[in-house]
Amino acid sequence: MYKKLKTKKDYHEAQQRFKDVFLAKSGTPESDEADVLALLIKDYEDRNFVIETPDPIDAIKYRMEQQGITRKELAKILGHESRVSDLFSGRRKLTLTMVRNLHHQLFIPLEALVR
Repeated sequence: MYKKLKTKKDYHEAQQRFKDVFLAKSGTPESDEADVLALLIKDYEDRNFVIETPDPIDAIKYRMEQQGITRKELAKILGHESRVSDLFSGRRKLTLTMVRNLHHQLFIPLEALVR
């Protein structure tokens, strides 16, 4: 009988057992066991391996670097050149319009832009 994974040891043992039963034929007890283990492992990982969303400015800079976008090009997306400087220096916060433009034009996930 399985229970909530609470320690790293529990987690590693569940992972090892999951590897052993992962390819079990559907409908077998081992297949059912793999389903339960997958849920327990996911629950443990969700509680212990939290990935923080990036700072919105870091997300923008990262996307700019990825796509080779200049500050001047970003200014067109945000509406004005001074907004880029103000945003990057922390003097201005993202507005809803800026968030929408960045999301639609640079495909930055909303979760990364809104905190």
